[in-house]
Amino acid sequence: MPRLLIADGNDRDGRATRCDVLGRTTAQSFADVVTDIAPGAECILIAPADADAALPEGLGLHEADGLIVTGSTLRLSEGGPAVERQLDLMRAAFAAGLPIFGSCWGIQVAAAVAGGRVGPNPRGPEYGFARHLAPTAEGAAHPLLAGRGPAWDAPAIHTDAVLEPPSGARVLAANAVLDVQAIEIRHGRGLFWGTQYHPEVDPDELAAMLTLSAAAVVEAGFAADGAAVEAYADEVRALTDPGARQRLAWRHGLGDDLLDPGQRRREIGNFLAHLSTR
Repeated sequence: MPRLLIADGNDRDGRATRCDVLGRTTAQSFADVVTDIAPGAECILIAPADADAALPEGLGLHEADGLIVTGSTLRLSEGGPAVERQLDLMRAAFAAGLPIFGSCWGIQVAAAVAGGRVGPNPRGPEYGFARHLAPTAEGAAHPLLAGRGPAWDAPAIHTDAVLEPPSGARVLAANAVLDVQAIEIRHGRGLFWGTQYHPEVDPDELAAMLTLSAAAVVEAGFAADGAAVEAYADEVRALTDPGARQRLAWRHGLGDDLLDPGQRRREIGNFLAHLSTR
C-alpha cells in the first residue's frame, strides 16, 4: 500500500474555518477518500502553509510514494509566506521525483512552479459544478482519465485557474469555461497529474464550500443573495439522501459521474493505480 503525503493547501485560519463547518480539514477529507479507494494506504497529513511545518521525523520526501496537494482558500496572486512555502514544497517534490496529484489549488501551484501562468479566469468562476468536461485529443487516452466518457460533470469551486500551461505540459481536459481542466506536467524529475475540478469532494463537503463562498457566489451573479446560495447548498447536500437523490438529480441535470462515488473520484483512483505500477 502506498505511503502518501497529503498537503493541506489552507493556512491555519482556513483549516480552522473548515473544521468549524465540516468537523475536518481538507487534508483529512482527502485522506478519507484515499483510504476508501485504497484501504491500507498510509496517509501522512502535512500543513506546508505553516511556518513550523515539517515532515515527520525520519521521513524525507524521497521516502514517500507520492504527494497529494488539496484545494485552498489562498490565492497565488496574493503571495505571502503561506503561499511561498507551498511553492517551495512543490519544487522540492518535483526535484525528488515524486508522483504528485493535485486538485484546484494543487494544479495551480504545480503549473506556477513549472513556468505556467495562473490568475483569475477571464471567463468567470465555477461554483458548484464544472459542466460538460471533455477530454482533449491527448487526454482521451491518458491514464488519468481512464474510465471517463466523452463528457462529464464534476464538483468545482474556483475563481483562479491555469491560464497558460507550462511549456511541454499536456492539457488533458477542458470545458466551455476553462481550457485547462486537467493536466499532466513533467518538471525536473517529477510527474504531476491534476484537475482544476474536485474529484475528491462529496456532496456534503461541496455544500459546505458553497456556504463558505456565499458572498463570492452572489458577487459573481450566480445567486440573488446568501439565502439563495444556502438553499442551493441544501439541495446539493440532500444528494446524499436516497429519498431525494433522483428528484434533485433530475432538477439539476446530474448523472452518475457526480452521484456515484467511484465515478466522481475516478481521477484519484487512477492516480493511485499509477502508483502501484511504479
